[in-house]
Amino acid sequence: MYIKSYIAFMLLAIISLVSPATEPPKKTDANVFGDVQSMGEHIPFVSIFLEGTTIGTTTDNTGHYILTNLPVGKHVLVAKTLGYKVAKKNITVELGKSQEINFVLEEEHMTINQVVVTGTKTFKRQTESPVIVNVLESKALEMVQACNISEGLRFQPGLRVETDCQTCNYTQLRMNGLGGSYSQILINGRPIFSPLTGLYGMEQIPANMVERIEVVRGGGSALYGSSAIGGTVNIITRIPNESSYDFSAVTQSTNGAGMDNVLNGNLTMLTNKRKAGAAIFVNRRHREAYDHNGDNFSELPQLRNNSFGANLFFNPTYNQKLELNFSSLNEYRYGGEMTTKPAFLAQQSEERTHHVFMGGADYQINFNNDNSAFIAYFAGQQTDRLHYTGIIPDDEAGRLAHVNKPPYGTTANTTLQGGVQLNHRFQEFLGGSNVMTFGAEYVFDDVLDTIPSYNYEINQQTKNVGFFAQSDWQIRPKLTFLAGLRADKHNLVDKVILSPRFSLLSNHLANTQFRLTWGTGFRAPQSFDTDMHIAFAGGSVSRISLDPDLKEERSNSFSGSVNYDRPTEKFILGFTLEGFYTHLKDVFFLQPIGADEFGDRFEKRNGQGAAVSGGTLELRGNYNRQLQLEAGITIQQSLYDEAVENIPGLKPMREFLRSPNEYGYLTLSFTPNTKFNASVSSVYTGKMHLAHFAGAPEQTVDEYKTSPSFTELNAKVSYTFNLPSADSGLEIFAGVKNLTNAYQSDFDSGKNRDSNYVYGPGMPRSIYLGVRLKSF
Repeated sequence: MYIKSYIAFMLLAIISLVSPATEPPKKTDANVFGDVQSMGEHIPFVSIFLEGTTIGTTTDNTGHYILTNLPVGKHVLVAKTLGYKVAKKNITVELGKSQEINFVLEEEHMTINQVVVTGTKTFKRQTESPVIVNVLESKALEMVQACNISEGLRFQPGLRVETDCQTCNYTQLRMNGLGGSYSQILINGRPIFSPLTGLYGMEQIPANMVERIEVVRGGGSALYGSSAIGGTVNIITRIPNESSYDFSAVTQSTNGAGMDNVLNGNLTMLTNKRKAGAAIFVNRRHREAYDHNGDNFSELPQLRNNSFGANLFFNPTYNQKLELNFSSLNEYRYGGEMTTKPAFLAQQSEERTHHVFMGGADYQINFNNDNSAFIAYFAGQQTDRLHYTGIIPDDEAGRLAHVNKPPYGTTANTTLQGGVQLNHRFQEFLGGSNVMTFGAEYVFDDVLDTIPSYNYEINQQTKNVGFFAQSDWQIRPKLTFLAGLRADKHNLVDKVILSPRFSLLSNHLANTQFRLTWGTGFRAPQSFDTDMHIAFAGGSVSRISLDPDLKEERSNSFSGSVNYDRPTEKFILGFTLEGFYTHLKDVFFLQPIGADEFGDRFEKRNGQGAAVSGGTLELRGNYNRQLQLEAGITIQQSLYDEAVENIPGLKPMREFLRSPNEYGYLTLSFTPNTKFNASVSSVYTGKMHLAHFAGAPEQTVDEYKTSPSFTELNAKVSYTFNLPSADSGLEIFAGVKNLTNAYQSDFDSGKNRDSNYVYGPGMPRSIYLGVRLKSF
């Protein structure tokens, strides 16, 4: 209740910042009215406003507008909406006179230049951002039939989602060859995705909660603070921009041996003047456990998810905006022996019950003729978890001790963040223009995870105060220099850590952008997601502890890229070629330190260093909005400076485990009209090195293994029937995931299996059928 009460208090505090009223306009009887059209059709919900003022409105459902009692004088009238070029007209407002001003908007060339926020913490178009920002839209999540963000992020360049446990199936996001704890996941720009949440959180966030996902790879994301070494993923929840509804039901068969049923619902509402609105989502998922190798132990755990939430906004005046969001995510997860017994009576099992509540509030006011903006924000999450991780011993005394005191545990995790940000645009700055950004924020995270039967406890509290400053200087129309500095004081680090970053963007060639980026970052000496996971091997459990002398890990990152897009009236063709290099100083690694009565123990220590280097090639094409192709391939290498011992008694290795040198994806969609759509997608994962510990009947020695490569192929078709009397459409869709059943074939069997020995695609061949009812 603490987190919920605190969030409620902070929301009220931010709401109190909003001006309750403004002075009524002076009566001038000077009015402007008109309509907005494109290609002969009226466009609803277009923003119409006087540039540099707080006076504005939007077009109604018929594409018409009216502004009354305008101030007398010369003004610039602006028409602006998503998907069209901004239009401006010079007008002269006279006392007591009305005039008609109509706009004809020009469509932008498809979607090569979206507005993004993650790269610079300010709104910029993709081609104008000095840092590469990739965007994964909700439509792309629908095309690949992603149930959650874990399934969707696989279809982004430089990213790889892997399953890391055969029993509980926790997932990890790897960016540019670095592990999951090197990447920072944001919810609406806020770092409330805690180290604990990183274990299962990507599977708990349903796809229908998401408006879009913005991805910044590499050190260019250093402005977001600790743990953003590999990159930043910003999950932006659905924003109400029209009144609509969308409900769907999907049933999926997992290789003919388990069902997976999902219900989704979305509802958006807007007031007539579009000054307030709400977007609501609900999600329910029930998946049966799946056993692939016939040993009666699951490879996919049973899941029961129930989630709901909302995103709300209120514009008290044209230059102010208040956004509130909250989500409640509830999940039951069970993997191991497939039995109806309680978890502690199963031969081997993991059971998790999560209750996650997260929310936030953002207040923004623009002033100084829209050249300045002040932002205040607060966000937080509370996770309460009951869990069991256990295996029944073979001896009678051990069995009795286990039954009398089974290894159940509890987890309580609280994350809070608050901050302020000030942006100011200098229209004249040393021959160009400059947007300066200053901010301060505080992040608090507290986790208490205990299993009394194992004498296991993580009691970790982190506090970080951060200050950041950034200069986004457009030196000339085709040359931009971005410079930023962040200062962090982390309670587990003795000194203040300064993290600079610099980026240079050149647009001198038509349709082409060249970028160079350098940045530094750090990870605090603390427990992260994988450190809080207890694995099975050889009939026992393994745990991770921290070296008492562990110190922070530092990074030094470089990247360079060229981006080219050739847009015409009918098609777009483009590519991005990026090279990257990151060196880690005092790199974290796991050192085997022997075993105790419960199983193997590992200690997180500092190593000499490590380097990750490689390149990513992205290809994209779109013909007449009917045929669209996106593809990406990453070739990289991840090496420790000095070899690391992963398995006692075996030769140390310099190569990172579970890090393939090649991986990529492809999506291709065909939409000849508004009713029919067909798509194929694919994910490629190259060979990787893994540690395989003995214990299972088929694995008698500890050894390194090299996995085969995998190519996963997916397909989907859909058709929409128009329901004109209801202003709606009924969509029927079907498809198959992992068509060729490219799935791991050498899983360990039985209760003594090595649960970390898992690789390749996250699920076997799965066939699904669904229906969707949505408004037009």
